[in-house]
Amino acid sequence: MARPRRPRAPHASSSKHPASPGLPDRETLLRFMKEAGEAEKADIARAFGLKGAERRHLRDMLKSLEAEGALGKRGRKGFAPPDSFPPVGVADVAERDGDGDMWVRLVKGDASTPLVRLVPDEREKVAGAPGLGDRLLVRFSREGDEWEARLVKKLGQSAHRVLGVARKARREVRIEPVDRKSRESFLLADDDGDKVREGDLVLVEPSGSHSRYGPKRARILEVVGHEDHPRAASLIAIHSHGLPTGFSDTVIEEARATELPTLKGREDLRRVPLITIDPADARDHDDAVYAEPDTDPANEGGQIVWVAIADVAAYVRPQTALDREARDKGNSTYFPDRVEPMLPEHLSNGLCSLKEGEDRACMAVRMVFDRNGRKTGHRFMRGLMRSHASLSYEQAQAGFEGQADAHTAPHVDTILKPLWRAYEVMLRGRKARAPLAIETQERKIRLNEDGEVTSIEPRRSLEAHRLIEEMMVQANVCAAETLEQKRTPLIYRVHDAPSQEKIFNIADFLGTIGMKWNKGEPATTARFNRLLDETRDGPHGEIVNEVVLRTQMQAHYSPDNIGHFGLNLDRYAHFTSPIRRYADLIVHRALIRALKLGNDGLSDREASEITSIAEHITATERRSMAAERDANDRYIAAFLADRVGATFAGRITGVTRFGLFVRLDETGADGLVPVSHLGQEYFIHDDRAHALVGQRSGQRWLLGRQVEVRLVEATPITGGLLFEMLSEPEPADPNAQRPRLGVRDRGPRSGPRSGSGGGKGGRAAKPGSKRRKG
Repeated sequence: MARPRRPRAPHASSSKHPASPGLPDRETLLRFMKEAGEAEKADIARAFGLKGAERRHLRDMLKSLEAEGALGKRGRKGFAPPDSFPPVGVADVAERDGDGDMWVRLVKGDASTPLVRLVPDEREKVAGAPGLGDRLLVRFSREGDEWEARLVKKLGQSAHRVLGVARKARREVRIEPVDRKSRESFLLADDDGDKVREGDLVLVEPSGSHSRYGPKRARILEVVGHEDHPRAASLIAIHSHGLPTGFSDTVIEEARATELPTLKGREDLRRVPLITIDPADARDHDDAVYAEPDTDPANEGGQIVWVAIADVAAYVRPQTALDREARDKGNSTYFPDRVEPMLPEHLSNGLCSLKEGEDRACMAVRMVFDRNGRKTGHRFMRGLMRSHASLSYEQAQAGFEGQADAHTAPHVDTILKPLWRAYEVMLRGRKARAPLAIETQERKIRLNEDGEVTSIEPRRSLEAHRLIEEMMVQANVCAAETLEQKRTPLIYRVHDAPSQEKIFNIADFLGTIGMKWNKGEPATTARFNRLLDETRDGPHGEIVNEVVLRTQMQAHYSPDNIGHFGLNLDRYAHFTSPIRRYADLIVHRALIRALKLGNDGLSDREASEITSIAEHITATERRSMAAERDANDRYIAAFLADRVGATFAGRITGVTRFGLFVRLDETGADGLVPVSHLGQEYFIHDDRAHALVGQRSGQRWLLGRQVEVRLVEATPITGGLLFEMLSEPEPADPNAQRPRLGVRDRGPRSGPRSGSGGGKGGRAAKPGSKRRKG
């Protein structure tokens, strides 16, 4: 503990304690403690220069003040005024109030230590929103008469909060964690056992006490649902990853108080026939498009493309409760059965949604392209628009192909065909730019009204998807270019080129299939695309596509521009989805500030915090990605639980020393074949060849190979799938040098135990998990 500052030597005596040369009186001691915040007896004695009998008098004085309630204990030896806190301290999240605010209690405090409201503060490096039971390092400060705490960092969430399933047996209740990597169960305290039912999903805090051989004990924090509920998969993901849910009453009130802006300070775009094209089940519409030929004789064959985006900045102002909670969430999170939105429904599905036939505030960009698809100019504006049609991707595609329904037909010649002609021009520019052409297959999980999975099917990839994507990409480029030109702080969406280590790894792998990549050759999208084109229709096409995908870095947000490797762009920012991404809202505010489009632009405070905001929203994006992935895994495991024993075709998508990950062709589900199930010999992991190789036979299991497996186990509560291999390994390669056996490469002879990739559907994090690109 830091030594408190020494006050001036006191001379006044206490009425309760005899005056001693250095002994402070009651008022002086309390003033000192208020200034110090927290101190141990030794620190106080040192500050006042007390020795011998004076220290004994100080001890008596402290006990007296504690008895009066003027001081409270902090930890084993510390003291503090009841209404003061150290500048930085360790605290536990103890309560969540009706407004959704979290309240923390100092760990060194006791039951009498007051709770302090936790205020989101992204100036610190926040790794995600805290939840009940989390242990945090916080910074305390006084605002008027109230104390506030701001998060500095989490201190090991898993050690202080566990989500599990209640299992009742005889007179005890055990909690089995839903985390597939966890092997430890917990025993509920006796007085908590009657509060839960068999199968309840329970948030518990381990108490640390346990018998010598028995499980640790835990206390209940919250019952969040039941394992049998069809929608439990997303509920588990939300609580496991600490996703903030819902909105405080203050935020709801602020959202409901918003009104549609007038034309003041805006351009009237209501006659521009903008339309929205979205998924059929979309509830919010944040972008609209329109295109027309450029009539400028100097740009023969050129096109004008309009992109209008919901003007969220008009409603969500800096330093409001709406803004604080939107920043805390960072983005919306999407599950098969629900959405955890960044903004309340009154905005996301109301005033900010570009609904057909209704006036809406927008930020629009008018872009000009020449006949070769090269952008020659653009202009941003704030406008008032009215969507002329709200179409699904399928409706737009069918309309362009001559199969329009009654709703689409009036817009085919006037809107859809001009959009496609503009896209054909823009496509020439895209081909010249040559972005990375990795192929990925996404699937949609369909649920019935009860939340049960009815089907898992591939998402159709339509030209309408690619049209909207390219127009959004170009609008994002315009935003980055404008803010750079105006020298306004912004958050870029950056994607670095693969590291040299990754390039060396792919070069080694290509050598194992008879292909070459010079290790000194720079990584470019053109080089990767050439590799993909050369192998796409051959026997190694899918494995090369998978390896190229894994070679890429992960995109993130940053105030420093390094370009976007995957899109092959020098500068790029997110502008087109401010309803669901806070990054886009910041870019909108930056444009308002740079172009003097209103007084609700980026504030000086936000500009100074741009680095911490970028770090925070990168963390929230990855948190959402992990939660979405986990929920999908659990829904898929629930869908397949009735098909245990069935055989499936699949492909090896991951090779590790403990087994093979196989992705099923039918559903895209990923599961593990433990190495112990592959044969009666040791298998050596050859990471250079992405293969498991039999030590004795040399037989091989290679990444990308098509196989047949039997489903042995499906565990919805963890999302784990366990397979048995039915196919035979490939024969030994007579020209390959047999990898040497090392302790780290050796596969076990016997099957894995429960929770280690075998029983209860446990498995390690699967490699090659899908990432959001862009």
